[in-house]
Amino acid sequence: MRARPPPAAAAAAACRAPLRLLRTGLAAAMSAARPLKSVDYEVFGRVQGVCFRMYTEDEAKKIGVVGWVKNTSKGTVTGQVQGPEEKVNSMMSWLSKVGSPSSRIDRTNFSNEKTISKLEYSNFSIRY
Repeated sequence: MRARPPPAAAAAAACRAPLRLLRTGLAAAMSAARPLKSVDYEVFGRVQGVCFRMYTEDEAKKIGVVGWVKNTSKGTVTGQVQGPEEKVNSMMSWLSKVGSPSSRIDRTNFSNEKTISKLEYSNFSIRY
C-alpha cells in the first residue's frame, strides 16, 4: 500500500500548480492553444505626440498579444504584434481604424505577416 502525503503537503503541491502555469507565462499558454501569427506594422498620420504608443500598449495587453511599438524619425509609429491569429487580427484592425483618441490614422502598412511556431516576446512594450 502506498503512503499518502500529509494533507498539508498535498495542499501545498496543489497551490504550486497554478504558480507553475503563471511562471510559464503568456507565451506558453498561447503557443499551446492555436496557431500563432506575427506581423510588422507602420502607422501613418497624426500618430506622434498623441499618446499613440501608450494606447497601443494598453490595447495589446487587453487583447492579449505580445510585441512592441516605437516612434520613428519620419513621424510614423512602427512595431510588431504576435499572438493567436484572431487576436493579432483584432490588433491589426485597431491599428488601422482606432488608435489613440487624439490620433488620426491615414493608413497602416502591414508586412512580414507569417505563421510562427512560438512567440518571440513575453509581453508588449514601448521601445525608445
